[in-house]
Amino acid sequence: MSILSAAHFHNEEAAYEFVEARVWPNGRICPHCGTVDHSGKLNGKSTRIGVYKCYDCRKPFTVKVGTIFEASHVKLHIWLQAIFLLSSSKKGISSNQLHRTLSVTLKTAWFMSHRIREAMRSGDSAPMGGAGGIVEADETFIGHDRTKKPRGQKKGRGYAHKHKVLTLVERGGKARSVVVDDLRAKTLVPILQENIHRETRVMTDEAGQYYYLHEQFPEHGFVRHGAGEYVSQLDPSVHTNTIEGYFSIFKRGMKGVYQHCSKEHLHRYLAEYDFRYSNRVALGVDDEDRAERALRGIVGKRLTYRTTNRQVSAHG
Repeated sequence: MSILSAAHFHNEEAAYEFVEARVWPNGRICPHCGTVDHSGKLNGKSTRIGVYKCYDCRKPFTVKVGTIFEASHVKLHIWLQAIFLLSSSKKGISSNQLHRTLSVTLKTAWFMSHRIREAMRSGDSAPMGGAGGIVEADETFIGHDRTKKPRGQKKGRGYAHKHKVLTLVERGGKARSVVVDDLRAKTLVPILQENIHRETRVMTDEAGQYYYLHEQFPEHGFVRHGAGEYVSQLDPSVHTNTIEGYFSIFKRGMKGVYQHCSKEHLHRYLAEYDFRYSNRVALGVDDEDRAERALRGIVGKRLTYRTTNRQVSAHG
């Protein structure tokens, strides 16, 4: 039987029950006053599905309040379909595809996808790696920053006019990416110090901004890509092939699926790719588990049209 045959993907009441079980695993919580399990379901003929009334503050509420679903007119079971599709697609799924698949407007599909990416955004700030662990660090360039113009070079050449991304990948673990304004050491090194455990072995390429990392971590291994070296002959564990694999998926998705992305929204697309990489099959997480993990991130992540953008991308 298809995963999408499950009742919560087709029935609104089943969808509410499915979400409630995950948002309120320890009892129903009133989002207005915080009271736990002191509310009752409203069952009037004209009452909307999933409405409860708190016996303390006397206010009605649903499981959608305080989540990415709040104030949305899209049916909850359609939201669950969108979450599953975005979570299970290796390189992402465009707003145009969601628009056609879910039979919602393009603007609605675009807004839904950004809300889901916000749910995927991890609040985990714990340092990566640890004693015996290896974290690879590298930067990449994507898109075109319209606020910067390339100087003294032909159109499309160089990277000064591109968006700059710094990514950390823990071997056998998760990924964490951040949009940066420049690639200078004074910009990148503090990010590495904040996000990598001090006992971690750090691997990079030969870029100058990483030169003094040996002073911050017990070992800084690097390979000289400019000289054609991709794995150290002295120590095969010294390479950045893991993070290059991450970048290959990220770039194929951004160029082949989303095609256009402004700097304003790039951090959300990075959150999407970080989420899928950090919850991949190799770590024992299948499509259903990944979608459920995304669903658990919906609380406190409400977005409005004002905080996203009024401009709908033709592809994103």
